[in-house]
Amino acid sequence: MSNTIYLGFYFKVQPLQPGAEILIAELGEAGFESFVETDEGVSAYIQKEAWHEHLLDDIQILNSNEFVITFTFEEIEQINWNEAWEKNFNPIVVDNLCSVRAPFHEKPNTAYDIIIEPKMSFGTGHHETTHMMIQHILKNDFANKSVLDMGCGTAVLAILAEKKGAKPIDAIDYDNWCYLNSLENVERNHCKHITVIEGDARVLKSKKYDVIIANINRNILLQDMQTYVSCLNAHGMLFLSGFYNDDIPLIQEACEKQMLKLAEILERNHWVSLKFLN
Repeated sequence: MSNTIYLGFYFKVQPLQPGAEILIAELGEAGFESFVETDEGVSAYIQKEAWHEHLLDDIQILNSNEFVITFTFEEIEQINWNEAWEKNFNPIVVDNLCSVRAPFHEKPNTAYDIIIEPKMSFGTGHHETTHMMIQHILKNDFANKSVLDMGCGTAVLAILAEKKGAKPIDAIDYDNWCYLNSLENVERNHCKHITVIEGDARVLKSKKYDVIIANINRNILLQDMQTYVSCLNAHGMLFLSGFYNDDIPLIQEACEKQMLKLAEILERNHWVSLKFLN
């Protein structure tokens, strides 16, 4: 890792929220690996070999009239990722029930305490989509239900599902860093019923689940919707996030074509999370 050359992009964002959150999500989809929120915006890092001059053309928020975003960038030979996120990763508490914190944070008095060391993976609970998915898990019955956490990132949602009584659980991500980080976090939280798998929807052949959690971008959800539904048991629950309020009609149409019924909508700063029933 020490010999990898990175490019550091330093974005100033106005208004800061929800601009910074949207920018982080879109940069993550484009291949940026690590983010640090600052007082003025976002510092984002990408491997130099993954960069090309048109990469930012697809970042929609940079062309939005609702935000003013400027940036500078530089080449960086080495980054201490742990130091970078430790300075900026504060513990969170969702609905006074679930805490998500780093190992060095003091243990809070919550019903569910999750210890995450995210490094370069996505999913600390700070982002709106992860926050809402945590809310869904907290509100629904997961006892003895088989669960798929698709696009698991840090495996924070799979870990909470186990703490809510779910078993067995598959946590799947195509990104090798997320796969390795999820293994670490599953062990760190003493989980016994989570299997971490490196791959995409193609690894789901013949698998069946009572609950499917998918916090992924809109296009991947639409692409793989039929696969998810084919893996969902009768009377199962499907929780989706990773998209904006404006995307609800597209997602809802795709789910209703598969005979799913929309049961609940959560919204947070333009981001949404949907619950569907089979």
